[in-house]
Amino acid sequence: MVWVPGDGSAVAECWPAGSTDAETAALCRRVAELGGPLSLAGDGRGRLAFAGVPLAGPEGELLGVLGVTDAGPRTWSAEDLRDLRDVGAACSAQMRLRLRSDEVQRTGEAAVEAASLAEAQADRMEVLLNRAQLLLRAAEDLGDTSGLDDVWARVNELASGDLKPSYVGLVLVGEDGLLRQVAGPEAGEAPGRAPAEGYGIDAGWPGARAVRERRTVVVADRRTMTDGYAPEAVAGFDALGLHTLACVPLVGTEGVLGVLALGWDIPHVVDPPERAVLVILADYTARAVDRAAYLEERVSIALRLQQAMLTDLVRVPGLETAALYRPAAQQDMVGGDWYDLYPLPGPHGAWAVTVGDITGHDLHAATLMGQVRSMLRQADIDHPGRPPHEAVEALIKACQTLDLPAGGTLVHAHLTPRPAGHWQLSWTNAGHPAPLLAHPDRPTEPAEQLRAHDILLHPVLPPGLRTTHTRLLAPGSTLLLYTDGLVEHRGQDLDAAVGEAARRLSAASVDSPLDDVLQHLAGTVAPAHPEDDTVLLAVRIAPLSA
Repeated sequence: MVWVPGDGSAVAECWPAGSTDAETAALCRRVAELGGPLSLAGDGRGRLAFAGVPLAGPEGELLGVLGVTDAGPRTWSAEDLRDLRDVGAACSAQMRLRLRSDEVQRTGEAAVEAASLAEAQADRMEVLLNRAQLLLRAAEDLGDTSGLDDVWARVNELASGDLKPSYVGLVLVGEDGLLRQVAGPEAGEAPGRAPAEGYGIDAGWPGARAVRERRTVVVADRRTMTDGYAPEAVAGFDALGLHTLACVPLVGTEGVLGVLALGWDIPHVVDPPERAVLVILADYTARAVDRAAYLEERVSIALRLQQAMLTDLVRVPGLETAALYRPAAQQDMVGGDWYDLYPLPGPHGAWAVTVGDITGHDLHAATLMGQVRSMLRQADIDHPGRPPHEAVEALIKACQTLDLPAGGTLVHAHLTPRPAGHWQLSWTNAGHPAPLLAHPDRPTEPAEQLRAHDILLHPVLPPGLRTTHTRLLAPGSTLLLYTDGLVEHRGQDLDAAVGEAARRLSAASVDSPLDDVLQHLAGTVAPAHPEDDTVLLAVRIAPLSA
């Protein structure tokens, strides 16, 4: 038998199993204590014959005891003891191999466990890194959004990278206190998405609850939805095939703005770290929504200001007139472009027409434009019968005297009726794009470009020499004044764009309403997303009746 010591009194192991008793175990323990062989003769009358040798490890440590017993009378010979030592050596070698194998196995298991822990830790670190990068991108991307649709698009793009929702919705509280989706996918009503008529914050929707309680609301599964929310919310949940939904309140500077809703079409656990990410993402989103609302209000005010400063065209006997103003696609959507039409004092029935462009396309430019427009009108009225360039000179003098930093270009003209349905055009050009004149008897030729011009307006430039040019306009002639927003395209030749406008203006039928002609020019010549304001003012000399 092989005896392996336990904790000092018990036998840890014994081979073969159950082959030892208390007396034998005590003898084996004595061999272990001696650290050497032990042999006892037996008398066959109760005293057991025993021989044992210690089993040593590679460092001499005790591994166990190899012992043999005989119940009969027995005296152990030297050869018996030598054989016992040889067998003990073989047992020691085998036990050392077993211990080494066990150690290797334990080391392997520990390595596997360590690798598993390292992989899990790496995965965790990757998730944390991805979420940190998500929040960094959110701070950057949501810091320069220009509208609610832009806010939603940025959030949708950000969330799709790490969070991977199948649905992202932006639901805001309107002025009437109802929640409505203002941006997001169009496919069906969703539980975070309000129906078209909206719903109140007391309604049985997850979004309403998030607003009401000012906390993140997570709907873990469909059963949670059916147990806790209104049937119409459940219907929306099912319509998008969602398994999980999170609604995070958007808290702005003046209270809760609405909710950011994210839904997943597979089971998804929103754990505490992810919930924290959603809250921070919602905070950035709320700031962007606040800013978008401010910009929209600013644009609305600016547009009303711009419209208030643009002239309402009046009916002029003998003339057909039309005007079009399109703001730039970016920034405040207002600027320094303007048109004007007003009667001149005196007995001749003359009218002034102006198109100008004060540098800039923001509220400051619009404010300067309003001042310049009024000052030019005043200069015209204070100099009755004088040519257009003198009004422009008076304008420049006033700007310099008042230290008004107005810079830009303009065409200022007078139209005076003449016999036989003709009108005399007198104009001065301060660095502005050349007016186009379409002749009724030359419909296949491009409209004429009235190229004569003087230097532009600028606070630091000297007044310079201003001139007035004249042309007699026949009945059916069409004069087009415009700003550079019509013909200046990124990456396109300016002369080619002016030529295209000239061809299309000349090709327009005399019978076509001028409003339609201007819409056609703006839709075909101007860029789809203009970077500058666009103003068109057309004057057609009434054709002679047949």
